Amino acid sequence: MELSGRVVVVTGGTRGVGAGIARSFVEAGAEVVVCARRPPEVPLPKTRFASLDVRDADAVQRFFAELPRLDVLVNNAGGAPYRLLADAGPERHLRVLELNLLAPLTVSLAAYEHLKQTRGSIVMIGSVSGGRPSPGAAAYGAAKAGLENLARSMAVEWAPDVRVNTLVVGMVRTERSQLHYGDEDGIAAVSRTVPLGRLAEPSDVGAAAVFLASDAAAYITGASLLVHGGGERPAFLDAATVNKET
Repeated sequence: MELSGRVVVVTGGTRGVGAGIARSFVEAGAEVVVCARRPPEVPLPKTRFASLDVRDADAVQRFFAELPRLDVLVNNAGGAPYRLLADAGPERHLRVLELNLLAPLTVSLAAYEHLKQTRGSIVMIGSVSGGRPSPGAAAYGAAKAGLENLARSMAVEWAPDVRVNTLVVGMVRTERSQLHYGDEDGIAAVSRTVPLGRLAEPSDVGAAAVFLASDAAAYITGASLLVHGGGERPAFLDAATVNKET
């Protein structure tokens, strides 16, 4: 999965999962540009930072117009605070949809001509939230479901020039994990719900992204690759009163 000489753009690539993805592409030999509204607190070695708000269509167009070459786009920018539907007005939920669904479409359209010339690829960073109920993050889950469908349609429309795939990511341990799962005891308890017994590391997501962008995945497009450690153990197995180990 050698990517020497290829140019990769990772949106939201300054921390967490995005930084892990950027580091993985650097290790594969690629030239990496990370985009975010603010620079990283700790610079990522061997990457170039570009200030960009992916929700600003004009700024996105200018950024890609000035980029000499592009081989891989990773649409990673996204996220949402915990917010019950009835606790906020529709405008706040629309912002979540804008960041997690409309922005990746905007960025992909702006990158298309570059990627067509290099016969490159797009990797969407999806979420398991798009395939199950997501209380407290309903708009985010809906956006991620839409992103996965968008990627499949994009893969058909843009074939054979541009491959488009999605990483469906589960729970990841980052510098902000305590905001979602609590202290170390909380993280350990959450980890036990995953069949592989741990949360993903950003490097796990990065390795999968490199694979989908590489020649090893040359015949893969329109696919959704689960990166979730086996998902979640079905709750009914623990609630049932039969077949219990004693």
